[in-house]
Formats: sequence, structure tokens, C-alpha cells
Amino acid sequence: MYLVKDIGGAIGLMAVALVLLGTWPVVLAVLERRGRLPQHTFLDFSLTNFLAAVLVALTVGQIGPDTPETPNFLTQLTQIQDNWPSVLFAMAGGVTLSLGTLATQYGWAFVGLSVTEVMASSLKVVIGTTLNYFLDGRINRAEVLFPGVGCFLIAAILGSLVHSSNAADNQEKLANSLLNYSNSNTRNTEANGEDLTKHLIEKEIPKDPEEAKTDAVQVSTPTLEKVEAGTAEFLVTLEEKRSIKVLGSHTLLGLGIVVFAGVCYALFSPAFNLATNDQWRALPAGAPHLVVYTAFFYFSLACLAVSVGLNAWLLYRPMVGVPRSTVAAYLRDGGGGRGLALLAGMVCGLGNALTFMAGQAAGYAAADSVQALPLVSTFWGVVLFGEYRRSSRRTYTLLASMLLMFAVAMAVLMASSNHRKPL
Repeated sequence: MYLVKDIGGAIGLMAVALVLLGTWPVVLAVLERRGRLPQHTFLDFSLTNFLAAVLVALTVGQIGPDTPETPNFLTQLTQIQDNWPSVLFAMAGGVTLSLGTLATQYGWAFVGLSVTEVMASSLKVVIGTTLNYFLDGRINRAEVLFPGVGCFLIAAILGSLVHSSNAADNQEKLANSLLNYSNSNTRNTEANGEDLTKHLIEKEIPKDPEEAKTDAVQVSTPTLEKVEAGTAEFLVTLEEKRSIKVLGSHTLLGLGIVVFAGVCYALFSPAFNLATNDQWRALPAGAPHLVVYTAFFYFSLACLAVSVGLNAWLLYRPMVGVPRSTVAAYLRDGGGGRGLALLAGMVCGLGNALTFMAGQAAGYAAADSVQALPLVSTFWGVVLFGEYRRSSRRTYTLLASMLLMFAVAMAVLMASSNHRKPL
């Protein structure tokens, strides 16, 4: 199998992984904004995410000599009777990643792509990098590492403040829209406000995808492309098209979803670290460690199983106002949306593979430190989605502070990286 052994190569892999891991969330967010059900999207995403692990394992996992110390992927698949404790650690990591990604998909709708990615990644570093620091034998310089972790925690707090400020800005835009609406009519102002609020926030959501399609034909609404980003009309039009309805929802709900996602993300890398390096000495004496490609295969297999199981259940028992669906409706829901979801799964899978390959060379604490992917997602969120357009100066100041603190934290944590000592 092919292994990266130098710091330069590991950093190169991390750089490519950052672009991949910062881009796939944008694709799924686009589909949700177009109205595709998150259950349908995540089922497609999970399939190619697992396919990426299989492709990586059958290619670079089979390159090079097959030795007892570093067996190739196919050889190690037959040794599960010796390395099953490491297999369980790898699968536990896949379970937490699946739960985190599922929660993140709903977090984008409630909190926005930019804040969700920054908060989730910050929590991942605060918890995950600390765990990996001890698992990797404390090779990172603590006097540099932990101030960087503190910067990530500050970035997460600023992210919650950005969301609260932006939510207040949106409520003010809608309130001004209500006022303009009432002033343009001769009926009672209070009654007008109640009618429009009901239309904007409490509009009845079709409980079946087929009903939604029928309503879409009968009712013509403006497209997002024809509405200026950041306006009240833009918010209403987006709410009518998207599959997860969030206008009028409580701020703490969105933040709670993101915190849950961040905690799940924080656990999958330490679990993978234990799977490949056996710091807890769970393997029998003489049994080779689980190689990164075999561990990634079991990791992705568990992620697939949990994702398919949960989303199949959510088809019939959806959350947070998402329309109910069926397996038959999912199979019929193809087109461009399915292609984009499949592409996102492949991009995510390859990004995670490169990160784990780099972690074997530079240590998983170092690999976790390079969490600049929210900078990529924030760029797409601002440029592509018009997030924070026409927001207040306070929101812009908090957003800039959040990103600056995030960049500082990244630089500090990268400065603490070092070669991982062999166990």
C-alpha cells in the first residue's frame, strides 16, 4: 500500500482535502434551497461517500509490497479475527460522522452555511484535537496548541453571536415588510399584519412530495434569481422554495443542532486514530495495526449503514416540518439533484481519505488542526447564497471577527504540528 511519510506530502494532502471538504457542504445546501428533500439528498450522498472509500482502498491501498507489518487492503480484510477491536473503533468513528453530517444538513437551513461550518469545525478542534494530542503521545507543543484551541472556542462563540444578530436583522426586514404591506392597504393594520405573518411564516406545508409538486404548478412564485439577495422578499421566496422551513423558528433550536453536529465531528477523528494506532493496546500481541485504507473502509461502511437506516426512517417520520416522503418517491426523485448529491458524496469521501492519509504521516492532531474548510464554505455562502446581504453593521463586524479569529487559530495550531512518533 502507498503511505505518505513526510510532512511536506502530508501538508499537500491537507491542502487538497480542505478544498474538497469545504465544497461539498455547498452542494447539499444548494439542493436544500431548491426544495429537494434532505432525506433524498443524504441517501444519494451516502452511497458515493462509501464508494469513494472502496475506490481509494482498491487503488492506493493495493499499491506497493504486501508485508506482514503493513498488509495491503484486501489482505487485511481477511484478518478481521485478529483486528476486530480496531474495526469496532473505525466503525464507531463512522457512526459519529454520519450523525454529525445529518445534523449539519439541518443546521445549514437554520443557522446558515457560514456560521454552521465555523461553529461545527471549531467544536471539532476544541474537543477532537485535544483528544488526539494525548492519543498521539503529546508530540505537539502544548504552549502553542492550546492557545490555538482557545482561539477556536472564541470563534465558535462569535459564530453564535453572528447567527443571533443576523436573525434579528431578518426579523427587522420582515417587520418593515409588514409595515409597508399594511400602509398600502385600507384595512386594519393589525389584521393585515396577522394575515401576512401567516402567509410568510405559518404557511401550510404539504405533507407529501407529490402534493408539493402539484402546488408548485398551480402557484407561481418569484425565483430567487429574480429577487435581490438580503431583502424581505428574498427571505420569503427562499422559505417557500426550500425543503426545511425555518422562518419564525427559535434561535436556540438551530444552535443546538449545530452544537450536536460539532460534538459528533469531534469524536470521529480520535476514534479513527485509535483504530489505526491502537494506543489502548486492544489488539492481540503480534497483530498488525489496521492500515488507514482498511480502517477507512470500515469507517465508511458504518457511516453508510447509519445514514441509510436513519434517512429511511426520516422518509416516513420527518423532522422540523420537512414533508413526508416514501422509498418510491425517493427512487423517482432523480434528475440534476441526484447527480449533484452523488457528486457531493464522492467529494466528501475523497476529502476524508486524504485527511486520514495525512494524519498517519503528521499525526491526527495536526490533521485536525487544518480545519480551514469553513473559510471555503463561508466564501461560497456569501458569494453564492447572498448570506448576510443587507445585514447590519453589527452583523458584519461579528462576521469579520469570527473569520479573523478562525484564521488566527488555524495559524497557531499549524505551528504546533510535528512528526507523530511511532508507537
